[in-house]
Amino acid sequence: MLHVGAPNVGDRRYFDELVDGIFERRWFTNDGVLVKQLEQKLCDYLGVKHCLLVSSATVGLQLACHALELAGEVIVPSFTFVATPHSVRWEGLTPVFADIDPSTHTICPESVRSKITERTSAILGVHLWGTPCETECLNEIAERHGLEVYYDAAHAFGTKHRGQMIGNFGRCEVFSFHATKFFNTFEGGAIVTNCDVLAKRLSLMRNFGFAGMDEVVYLGTNAKMPEICAAMGLSLFSCLDSLMQQNELNHRLYRAHLEDVPGVRLLTYESVEQTNHQYVVLEIDESAFGQSRDELMFQLHEEGVRVRRYFYPGCHRMEPYRSEGIDWSPHLRNTESVSDRVLCLPTGNAMDETAIDRVCAAIRRIGASARENRPRNAS
Repeated sequence: MLHVGAPNVGDRRYFDELVDGIFERRWFTNDGVLVKQLEQKLCDYLGVKHCLLVSSATVGLQLACHALELAGEVIVPSFTFVATPHSVRWEGLTPVFADIDPSTHTICPESVRSKITERTSAILGVHLWGTPCETECLNEIAERHGLEVYYDAAHAFGTKHRGQMIGNFGRCEVFSFHATKFFNTFEGGAIVTNCDVLAKRLSLMRNFGFAGMDEVVYLGTNAKMPEICAAMGLSLFSCLDSLMQQNELNHRLYRAHLEDVPGVRLLTYESVEQTNHQYVVLEIDESAFGQSRDELMFQLHEEGVRVRRYFYPGCHRMEPYRSEGIDWSPHLRNTESVSDRVLCLPTGNAMDETAIDRVCAAIRRIGASARENRPRNAS
């Protein structure tokens, strides 16, 4: 079975050495040696002042929302993983859904403008598929209306934008290091920021508000990353360049095999300075391909190719948001159209050229058969 997002694995020998050190020190969590090492490596790699490793990106987004002292409404895209709006709702705020640019799938600034009210406190952008948001437009909107801007950068580790690494935009950015991501720590995430005050507040929040022994000075929770997760991250760090090269090669192979298949559009990264190429994203045009995205997906599953539809059906059509009596559809036409067409293919260092050939051959064969057997009066 070829899984979308099959985890990348780093230097196993180095990982084993790091784990031996964990057991020798018997320091498993609470800002251990490896967590501090990884935080420093991430600061250096991203060019940021502060990095705080956390137990998950979802918790990181919640902490960011709380630390920024937001209130009322936060504008978010609906075409994202449901953790993005959930992090806002979990903090007692209201996520307001904006539409996306149909070509990049990132949040549309014009849609953001139309959603601003007197209750809006922030814009939460998502760098989807490793493609950066229109950060300049979002900053301009935020400054004009006195709003905060922060980013869900779950897909964008290793991406560069306007000469800077993602991690340097907005008040803070949150990365996911979940197993399916380009860079993973089994499970986990990081909040990065160049704001000293915000970093101090976040540091307190992720460890119950402790400022020292028996001294709690802030409302906090347990959001710490354990040492074993940091060991996984450190073992992958030495492989970043090769992982990025493998993903880029995979993307080129997919593009070469699929560029002439009717009804298949492969999302490209030509306008992005640097990206991790972790997502191979197709849009399926049913009328040209011969069958729907879902029909293709299920047939590929039957052939042992575990593709996935992202982010179907859109957060606004999930609970609790769909039951709140708001008809979002007229405002999210691009979101609904894209979520019905997107299909993600397997990549990462678990894939090789033979496996990619197999996936593409299956897609070509299924499409050709569907078009051949389509009723002649079908459009």
